[in-house]
Amino acid sequence: MPEYAVGLDLGGTNLKAGLVHREEGLVETARRPTEADKGPEHVLDQMAAVASDLMAPIGEENVLGIGIGSPGAINWERTTVSHPPNLPGWTSINLQETLRDRLGSLVVVVENDANAAGLGSAHYGAGAAFDSFLMVTLGTGVGGAIIYRNQIFRGSTGGAGEIGHMTIDYEGPYANTGVAGAIEGYLGQSFLSDHARDRLVNYPDSAVHGLVEGDLDRVTPRVLSEAAEQGDDAARSILAWAGHKLGCVLGAAVNLLDIRTIIVGGGVSGAGDFLLAPARDTLPRYVTPGLRDDLTLRREKRGNDVGMLGAARLVFEGADAHV
Repeated sequence: MPEYAVGLDLGGTNLKAGLVHREEGLVETARRPTEADKGPEHVLDQMAAVASDLMAPIGEENVLGIGIGSPGAINWERTTVSHPPNLPGWTSINLQETLRDRLGSLVVVVENDANAAGLGSAHYGAGAAFDSFLMVTLGTGVGGAIIYRNQIFRGSTGGAGEIGHMTIDYEGPYANTGVAGAIEGYLGQSFLSDHARDRLVNYPDSAVHGLVEGDLDRVTPRVLSEAAEQGDDAARSILAWAGHKLGCVLGAAVNLLDIRTIIVGGGVSGAGDFLLAPARDTLPRYVTPGLRDDLTLRREKRGNDVGMLGAARLVFEGADAHV
């Protein structure tokens, strides 16, 4: 049986792919721009191209299959994605069929991107020390996964774990899904950047202004993190505000699931303890007293690698199930 699989992380901005060895883990990576504005067919061509780039040096015959972590709802059979956010023109697309048309008869397995990241963390990252945890990914959107006994808990149709669309204020701002007060409407990258711009108008001495050369349209969570590292009070205050919101929604998730370990990944998590320390402080205040023991919140330090690793892991697990 081939010992390699390709793990592909489908993002609204970039496609990130990794060649993964069953035992050695990630051995090679590649990246291409998604160019989502050019439509689904172009994105599918990009996906096939980046996978081909990785397989070429070792030969397709040595690759067991391709696992894909995709935003949006995934069907129970792990073949089709529906209405992925940040990918214009996508409704319901069978990624298994469309990629096989481009790549041949390789196994193709599709899973929600946050679920793939959770599975990757469980086997290769910060989650490896725990058999059950909640995964939260903070990036363009806010994703979530429930890992229970080292497996993805998928719910009744495959759509469980959408922490980003849990509301903390029924009169709050609308996320892209139309859910009022959903945490993604606060911590999704564009929403957090918009909030920061509104706040920074009142802090003319903030280091952020210098970092963006006076153009607040260039403010991103990464810029806030850089300013916070420099000791900027305004940036630290904005990240603490975001961390408080995160702690609120995680408290609700702990109350529902009685899973008390949380792993936070994604680009926005790069703010580290400027974001996560306030979340840790807030979390127990929103958890019922009987569930407050052993609350743990950690950052996934392997970054985007866990999404690719988890996507490839899906291929290995599928093959093992049919041995």
